[in-house]
Amino acid sequence: MSEEEKAPVPEEKPVEEKPQYCTFDDFMKVKLKVAEITQAEPHPNADKLLKLQLKVGDRTKQICAGIKAWYNPEDLVGKRIIIVDNLEPRKLRGEMSEGMLLAMHDDLGEGGAERVLLITTDLPDAASGSDVG
Repeated sequence: MSEEEKAPVPEEKPVEEKPQYCTFDDFMKVKLKVAEITQAEPHPNADKLLKLQLKVGDRTKQICAGIKAWYNPEDLVGKRIIIVDNLEPRKLRGEMSEGMLLAMHDDLGEGGAERVLLITTDLPDAASGSDVG
């Protein structure tokens, strides 16, 4: 056996990702609001998206969100969620999306499937359009 074959292979150390921070001023640009879902339906051109109509104070908005695998549209109507209200609108598969909802990814543990949970509020005084922050 050659020396190369006998030499132990050094273990590769995992590369630690450095956190990417935003400044306080960057964070203050994000406008979080309470929004009430008034309508929800499957996106007509995407398998993973739902198209949501929202009431945000006295305004209405549409958001497309990749939550179809975890939520039935009819179960969402009436929920009050937290959204990024001032995200630049863009088309997602032909439909306008005028914000982004907040959700969390949850791993159910060993052998468990991933799930997505919406960030909601059940506080009775959290009216549609209320600022979050």
